[in-house]
Amino acid sequence: MQIAIVLYDRFTALDAVGPYETLGRLPGAETVFIGERTGPVRTDTGALALVADKTLAEVARPDLVVVPGGPGQSAQMENETLLGWLRAADATSTWTTSVCTGSLLLAAAGLLNGRRATSHWLALDVLGRLGARPTGERVVFDGKYVTAAGVSSGIDMGLTLLGRIAGDEQARTVQLMTEYDPRPPYDAGSPHKAPAHLVEKCREDSRF
Repeated sequence: MQIAIVLYDRFTALDAVGPYETLGRLPGAETVFIGERTGPVRTDTGALALVADKTLAEVARPDLVVVPGGPGQSAQMENETLLGWLRAADATSTWTTSVCTGSLLLAAAGLLNGRRATSHWLALDVLGRLGARPTGERVVFDGKYVTAAGVSSGIDMGLTLLGRIAGDEQARTVQLMTEYDPRPPYDAGSPHKAPAHLVEKCREDSRF
């Protein structure tokens, strides 16, 4: 199985690295980071870069596509090079997935029309306007399409999909070896739990 993780300027690091650390441990799988050009691709902070080892054109038929989100997603919404590649890759992929606002790119490519999907909680309205059926769930399966909510949920998506592909035992093993046993110090990880003033501040600061 070939796993293609798409990179573009100002993506969010954990959106890509979470699935890499989980799905990338699928026995026998090849994971490749791809972009419009090869070379370093900067994350949203500018302080970190991941390397695109191959171009989109060089990876035409991946088995599994992962599209991360991040502030840079907005600039890609009309990038036909990327959207066209997503449509072409989806035509033969076994799984097409996203994390956070990466689902907006899948929707912009026309791949989520009428499908249940999720995204960062601040982007759910936009996802609906793009033709998907948004839900606030953390990980959503609709056929071969798997979308994850904000940033950290890419780890959950990766483990869940790993279980579907390789079985629960393999997924549990990866969870154990990565010691993924979250016990957050604050119970503010969703808009339903966080203090109302923080939710409102995030809404005010949002680009959506």
